[in-house]
Amino acid sequence: MTVIASTAERLPRLSRFGWLMGLYAENHGRFSRLFSVAGLGAGRYRSSVGDGLDLCVDVIECHPYTTELRLTYSIHDPVTGEPDPSAFVRIYHDARQVEATHCYIGRRWQDAIGLFPPPAEVVGHRMRMNTFLGKWLEYLAERGHGQGTLTGPEPIPNEVAETA
Repeated sequence: MTVIASTAERLPRLSRFGWLMGLYAENHGRFSRLFSVAGLGAGRYRSSVGDGLDLCVDVIECHPYTTELRLTYSIHDPVTGEPDPSAFVRIYHDARQVEATHCYIGRRWQDAIGLFPPPAEVVGHRMRMNTFLGKWLEYLAERGHGQGTLTGPEPIPNEVAETA
């Protein structure tokens, strides 16, 4: 009699939180291939590749181990007036991770998951935001955005610094 061992039992399982941490690491690789924030001080930088969609990189705060910034286009939602799409990003230099802390893609996180969501829903929402960030970073690289296309810095608008 032949016994066939299931491969599913031998493969380690990755938790949703572990998957999220892996996504943060992948986004760090994507982001560091696009832009080097180590040499950038606080301010608004613009990246233009001639497609009519200028990217704004707002470096909000720089700390020894983290940098906080916002990525957005110069396009505003006609209903709310908010830049759309927009992602607030925290870069952990020592851990080599990039996390989208919150996004504005038509609505706020409170509208998407409520004020007091269960932990599993928070992890799921963070996975969706950071998957969006990874796809957006890939798109930006395909369009030609990068360190060489950045100009600036300009002063950051007050509303950006206040919402971070």
